[in-house]
Amino acid sequence: MSPRVRRLTSALGALLAACVTMTSAFAGSAAATPYNGVPNGITSITLTKNSADMKRVAEYWNPAKLKQVMNNVPANPEMKSSATSSSASPTSTGASGAVTSPAVTATTSSGTSSQLVKPTLPKKRPPATGTSPVTVGKVFFRIGDKDFWCSASSVASVNHDLVATAAHCAYDAKQGKPASYWIFIPGYNKGETPYGIYVGHSLNLHESFVGRGDYDYDYAFVTVHDGFVWKPSKTAGTYEMQTVGSLEDNVGGQGLAVNRGVRLYTLAFGYPAAPHIDGSRPYDGQQLKSCDGLTTRQQAPTRLVEEGIALKCGFTAGASGGPWLIGYDTKHAVGYLNGVNSFTWDTNTDRIYDQISSPYFKMSTFIVYRWAASQRVS
Repeated sequence: MSPRVRRLTSALGALLAACVTMTSAFAGSAAATPYNGVPNGITSITLTKNSADMKRVAEYWNPAKLKQVMNNVPANPEMKSSATSSSASPTSTGASGAVTSPAVTATTSSGTSSQLVKPTLPKKRPPATGTSPVTVGKVFFRIGDKDFWCSASSVASVNHDLVATAAHCAYDAKQGKPASYWIFIPGYNKGETPYGIYVGHSLNLHESFVGRGDYDYDYAFVTVHDGFVWKPSKTAGTYEMQTVGSLEDNVGGQGLAVNRGVRLYTLAFGYPAAPHIDGSRPYDGQQLKSCDGLTTRQQAPTRLVEEGIALKCGFTAGASGGPWLIGYDTKHAVGYLNGVNSFTWDTNTDRIYDQISSPYFKMSTFIVYRWAASQRVS
């Protein structure tokens, strides 16, 4: 019997379908508006064109809206086994920081080129301590007329405003459309936004995810505007935006490593929320959770992923896009991004998810990152 599998995305008012069929082809970047001069292999999409767009998105996620969606427990969708081709229907409902070092190129024992970008510490506040990185948080967005959320992390970059997540947490390959009203809240904990809210500016993905729905490329790097917090205004019951500066200055950024192979000790983070297949619900999506262990090659049907890596973990929907970190420094809660939560699996078919997988980060991943990191937010 084939293992059961689903994407980790969790909806606010509705959950995404459990799994998509990877054989469908889409119209490449025809539905997107790419930047001029974008390198081959990258699709870059503008999410907010100007400050008016940014404010419109911010106002959509006003304090009342955030309170409403943050307190909403995701619905229980119909699940789909990887063995079936039927579709599942969603159910409606101040220390000084380190300076980012240039990427270092090394050669692994297999002869492949390995890129390394060092993590950074925040400049506006003391760095985090312990095993819970404040770089990790939730992303909220809309696809069509429904609200969704995922997990994500700040990544060190030249522009100081870069977020890494799963591609399916920012782009609907089935419809060939990017998400709208996309925001990131780092350090999210039980509805609090202690480090600000960051509105998405541009979405940068590998063209194979956009063009073919290829989950070997299920990662995205999103540039964001400087953050803000909602502060009560002089008029009772109303709020105004107060700027808090760049994402990296506030929370720091995880590093990045590619072509590192497997059998690496890894910590995976995210905000799981949905139930297991058997209906049990160990998570509520309100606090950051983690798994750790050694990565292995993902054994999966080729129509899903061919080059994935796997980790033993019981995460459920909601954890999609959360970072996989290697070389983790528990003193400062930073390491090197080496994957993102993409699928969750029931490998022994006991109706309990026991494994998560990530696309394998290779040179093409670094190229998308490098392009995204070079984009200046207007």
